[in-house]
Amino acid sequence: MRPVSPVLFLTFTLLAFNAGHIPPGVADGESREQKVWARAGSSAVLPCHLSPRRMSKSLKHLPDMTSVLWKRHGGSAHQEPHMVLEVEPSGLRKTALHMRSRVSVQDSALRNGNFSLRIDPVRSEDAGLYEARVTYNTEVQSCQVELGVITVTLSPPSPVIENEPLLLSCNSSHRASLVETCWFHNGCLIPTSRTFCSLPGALSIFRPAMSDAGPWCCQLRYSDNEIISATYDLQILGFDGPTNPVVYAAAGSAADLPCTLSYLPSAFGINMVTAHWSRLAGGHLQDWGISQNLSSRSFPLHLPVVWPGDAGQYHCAVSIGSKKIIRDVTLAVITVTPSIQGLVSEGSHLLLICSLTHPQGHERFQWKYLDSAPTNSKVAVATSRNLEGHRSQTGPTLEILQVSQKDTGTWECSVYGPEGRLGAAQYGLQITGAQVSSPPTIFSGQVTFGLTLTLFLLLTVCVLALAIQKKARPPAFPALEGMFAVAVPWKKMEEKQKENMQQTEC
Repeated sequence: MRPVSPVLFLTFTLLAFNAGHIPPGVADGESREQKVWARAGSSAVLPCHLSPRRMSKSLKHLPDMTSVLWKRHGGSAHQEPHMVLEVEPSGLRKTALHMRSRVSVQDSALRNGNFSLRIDPVRSEDAGLYEARVTYNTEVQSCQVELGVITVTLSPPSPVIENEPLLLSCNSSHRASLVETCWFHNGCLIPTSRTFCSLPGALSIFRPAMSDAGPWCCQLRYSDNEIISATYDLQILGFDGPTNPVVYAAAGSAADLPCTLSYLPSAFGINMVTAHWSRLAGGHLQDWGISQNLSSRSFPLHLPVVWPGDAGQYHCAVSIGSKKIIRDVTLAVITVTPSIQGLVSEGSHLLLICSLTHPQGHERFQWKYLDSAPTNSKVAVATSRNLEGHRSQTGPTLEILQVSQKDTGTWECSVYGPEGRLGAAQYGLQITGAQVSSPPTIFSGQVTFGLTLTLFLLLTVCVLALAIQKKARPPAFPALEGMFAVAVPWKKMEEKQKENMQQTEC
């Protein structure tokens, strides 16, 4: 006998192995079992299709007279399998009553050798061993697929109310002993803490916050080293936005305090929603009622005018069914106070102080000059022009060393935070002696001198005219003028005689 080359022997061995190898889910005469895991509530596909070698023999298409029968074996080996879905050669379909409308096969895929069974949605009781028998021409092919179901349950059931404790449970149909349970939130492993408590197959969240919403993944590890995981999307009904919102408003302006839910309550079948606002000021409780609106998830409080005395903390209480959630909103009022009250004289030293009630510690201030009729270009020019000689352009205080006419107008103090502009307050600066329009500086001295000279000449002319008129007018009573001239010396003589008599007597 002729010896066989080792290389040739190895080649024939590999060919024989590849000829008999069938990938999982491929039917080729004998059934080969595989396993598929699915989460309860999601969909699952139990794969079963002919191998390429079988399809090539069938000229890439199966005949129309093809039948498919999917059966499910009972929970124990002693129970008889029962029909799940059957497709007869005529196209007639039969479905198990308890799985009606949940199981299907694709008609377009049958002729291409794809007999996979789709279950949507999967229930925990669907776990078990499934078998498919495909008959075409004179051949019968089969597939075996074990469906494992992992279940994640929420207690109390959805919706979860913010700050209400909850329990997430995770278990599967795997028969081995559970060794370890791990929980992940947004891809991060969650350790046991004061907020989270991990139990075998469960996770307790004592005070769920809005940050706890989103995908939660439970990972189960069993004694046979089988690792199974499932994801649950946790929805929490609470308030949208930051935990402690702050609203910034200028003194004398209107303010709107937000109170918005994360979801529309009617989406969870909740029809009883009421909201009201309250504030404790000076020992007195103020209340504002908000009308019920099931088509909206927003319950804002509108304040037409706010002053520094209105600043403080406001409470928005929303009743959802029998539960109540409260959100605190802080109103911070921005005020601009000048160092000189009323009209400001030109040349004065002026301070504009921007103050803020209830600061959070991260605010910064910036001043800007606005023209009387501001446009984008005018604002930019005015800002650079008017802030040139000032010591403080940023910060709560704006200092103007010498007030001039060009400073007349509106000054704006803006408050900024890490997230951007938070609010602003404006101050209208009025200066005494301000003119709407003034002549150019180069001509102002000439105009003043000309006016002065004109008035002097007019006054001189008037004085000369009066003098000439008086000199030219004749006396109205000449006799009286003569008598007055004679009487004056006579009176002087009498006074002289009296003086001589007094000297003689002495």
